[in-house]
Amino acid sequence: MMKKTGLITAVIICSVFAVAGQKIKPEACSMDMKTLEKSLDRINAKDEQLLPAFKQLINDAEKAMKFGPVSVMEKKNLPPSGNKHDYMSLAPYHWPDPAKPDGLPYIRKDGETNPEVKEYKDKEYLPQLCANVQTLGLAYYFSGDSKYAGHAAKLLRVWFLDTATRMNPNFNYAQAVKGVNTGRGAGMIDSRHLVKVVDAIGLIRPSKYWSKQDEEEMKKWAAEFLNWMQTSENGKDELDADNNHGVWYDAQRLALALYTGEKEYAKKIVMNAADRLEKQMDENGNFPKEMARTNSLHYSTFVMDAFFTIASMAPKTGVDFWALKTPAGKSLQKAFDALKPYLTKEKEWSGQQIKAFDFEEGYYLLAVGAKKLKCGNCAESLKQLAADEFLKLRFNLLY
Repeated sequence: MMKKTGLITAVIICSVFAVAGQKIKPEACSMDMKTLEKSLDRINAKDEQLLPAFKQLINDAEKAMKFGPVSVMEKKNLPPSGNKHDYMSLAPYHWPDPAKPDGLPYIRKDGETNPEVKEYKDKEYLPQLCANVQTLGLAYYFSGDSKYAGHAAKLLRVWFLDTATRMNPNFNYAQAVKGVNTGRGAGMIDSRHLVKVVDAIGLIRPSKYWSKQDEEEMKKWAAEFLNWMQTSENGKDELDADNNHGVWYDAQRLALALYTGEKEYAKKIVMNAADRLEKQMDENGNFPKEMARTNSLHYSTFVMDAFFTIASMAPKTGVDFWALKTPAGKSLQKAFDALKPYLTKEKEWSGQQIKAFDFEEGYYLLAVGAKKLKCGNCAESLKQLAADEFLKLRFNLLY
C-alpha cells in the first residue's frame, strides 16, 4: 500500500523544478519530447507539412482561451456529503425503472445515456478542462506565447488549488446509481482525463505563470488523490475491474505516480497493466469484455487507447511496453493487428454497435501504430480517412 507522505515528498520523475541558475525544461508524461522538439524545429523552419497542424492547434488554443474558469462549485445538486467541493456524477447508462412508482432503483441500459447526467456539471467540465489545458500547454510550447500558459494556469488553479473553488481529491460520489449507491468504483473512469493535466503542467512549467508554490500544491493534490485511489473502497473496486475501467485506472495512476515521483511504484503499475493485457485479451487479440458491449467497436478501441496511453508513459519506468510480450504471448502488437482493419475500414465490424462508430476514435491508434508498431500502411490509411483534414491533425505534431 502506498504511503501518503511518500507521495507528497517524493522526487519528481516527469519533470522537476530547476535548481538555481538552471533553466526549467518542458516535459510531458504521455508524449515524446524528442518528437515535440523536432516538430518545433520544423515549425520554426516553416515546414509546409506541419504548418497546417500548428495553425489548427493555435485556433484550438484561441477557443480554449475563452473557456472557463470552471469549478465543482457550479453544480446545482449537493453530493451526499453536503459539500460541493466533492466531485459528483451519475452513472450514464442507468435509468428510472418504469415498473416502479418512484423509478428506484435505477436499471441499466448499456450504451444509452440518461439525460439526467447533465444535471451534474462536474462530469461535463472535468474532461473539457483537461482537454483545454493540454491544448493550451501545447500551444505555449510550440508558439512561445505565454498567454496560453497563463490561461492554463488559471484553469488549473480554480479547479484544483483555490480554496474557494477547488475539487476535493476524491471520487467518492462519481457515477452514482440512484436507489443503489451514492458513488461507485466505475466512476473512476470519469477521471481518466487527468493524464492530460499532468502533460499540461509539464509543458507550462517553464512559464512565469506557474510558480513553485503552484507546483508544490498541485503535487500535494495529486498525491492525495492517488492515495485515495489506493485506499478507498471505490478505488480498490476499480483496481479489480477486469475491463477497460481497470486499464484506465492504471493509466491515470501511472501518470500521477510519475508526477509525484514514485518511480518504483510506477513500474509496478506498468507491470500490473501487462498482467491485465494477459488476462483481458484472448488468443485472437480481441477483448471479450469489450466485445460483449452494445457498442463493441467503440469499447474495443477505448481499451486500446488506455493501453497505448500506458505504453507511451512506460519508458519513464524503464519498460518498453510496445515490445512487451506476456507469458501467453499477448502483446499490444497482436491486439493492434486484430483491431486495425476495422479502424481503417478494410473489414466491416461484425460485433454489436448500436451507435454509428466515429472513425476519428481510431486516429490516435493509427497515428501511434505507424510509429511504434510497424504499421506500414497506417499513415496512408489515416490520410484517406481524414481526407482534407489530414494535415491539420494534431497527431502530425505529436507523432
